[in-house]
Amino acid sequence: MSNAWQYPFSQSEDSNVDLSSLDAFNQGAPYKTFERMRGEGGVTWTEETGGRGFWSVTSHEHIMKLNRQPDLLSSAKGIRIEDQSEEEYEARKTFQETDAPQHTYFRMLVNKAFSRNSVAQFEDQIREITGSLIDKALEKGEFDATEMIARQLPMRMLGQIIGVPEEDLGWLVEKGDALISNSDPDYTDFVVDKVDTEEYRLLPFRSPAAVELFDYANDLLNRMEAGESFGVLNLVLGETKGGTKMTHDEFRNFFCLLVAAGNDTTRYSIAASIHALANQPHLFQQIKDNLDNEEFMISAADEMIRWASPTTHFRRTATKDFEYEGKQIKEGDKIVLWFASGNRDPEAFDEPFTLNLERKPNRFVSFGQGGPHVCLGMWLAKLEVRIVLEELARRVATIEQTKNHDYLRSNFILGLKRLPVRMTAV
Repeated sequence: MSNAWQYPFSQSEDSNVDLSSLDAFNQGAPYKTFERMRGEGGVTWTEETGGRGFWSVTSHEHIMKLNRQPDLLSSAKGIRIEDQSEEEYEARKTFQETDAPQHTYFRMLVNKAFSRNSVAQFEDQIREITGSLIDKALEKGEFDATEMIARQLPMRMLGQIIGVPEEDLGWLVEKGDALISNSDPDYTDFVVDKVDTEEYRLLPFRSPAAVELFDYANDLLNRMEAGESFGVLNLVLGETKGGTKMTHDEFRNFFCLLVAAGNDTTRYSIAASIHALANQPHLFQQIKDNLDNEEFMISAADEMIRWASPTTHFRRTATKDFEYEGKQIKEGDKIVLWFASGNRDPEAFDEPFTLNLERKPNRFVSFGQGGPHVCLGMWLAKLEVRIVLEELARRVATIEQTKNHDYLRSNFILGLKRLPVRMTAV
């Protein structure tokens, strides 16, 4: 694939892409548009098709500064660009769409389960699963790397962490895809901007798949209340520091979030990593040469996640009028933090369009670092990506992309939903 790697996730030369459009990332991230906006100060007003508009925060510096100010920027009115009514917010919110102290208390319930030390205990399981997936793929020779490796590993680990039967995992991830990828017709028949989804407006992501996941969550609730244990889910149902507990509605929404977000972003980080190795063989050799260097491998995984930027943005809502960088922000204004832009900001990263597996420092923002909503699954994602890189280097001699890849239709999640490759065994 000649020159396929030079500007991965960016094939558009248009510097005026409509970022509110669900088609904005169909050819990869619109980096020319982000470059223009950073040049205009990094905080710019953006018109919204069919909406009221929003502030785009595109510079790394401003993303970090604003993400640290939850008193100014609330998460409780939604984390995606779309507007919702108060009724919709209340019905659909997860702890991602809450502010302190509620967010802090609920997060404390599950933080320990997702801590770096806790996640490290899964290393052997992750390595075993990854090795078996790669070996199975090698038997085919030519295959879709997103489907056979990148999708399978997070799905299998999801089952380990939440403690549900392995035979349920394929169905759960299929429903999770229908939720978080509700703008892509490959994943749902209820494409959010193509069909009338009004009857589902009180469900997560306006998706009927939530009904089936709610039913599954209700069954888990009943079984836990009868004394069964299901991984981290039992922690979620504990009492917070303030003496409150998740309601059944909050638990069901949390379960939907765990199934959807706990799988997709890691999937697309792994797919981006394989894409990079297939198109830049010198990087693959560099990993092979440094397999016993743990510090290098941790750095390489971080750089791949910066490179992938699978969550393109998180949206916040201004809690009051304030001035920032000469811009007059009004109470209720939407502020969109474009992580995909911050991760390619030349003010924060030397040669941001070059994959540097030894990049230090690497202040990438893929996980929403710096703010109270930093990704709960950050350490698990880092570990999974690192182990995929290591096991590929141990088991695979060559990786080659054989056909064009396809992007997910979404302006919220950036990822390769299909990645045809050919691999040969060592």
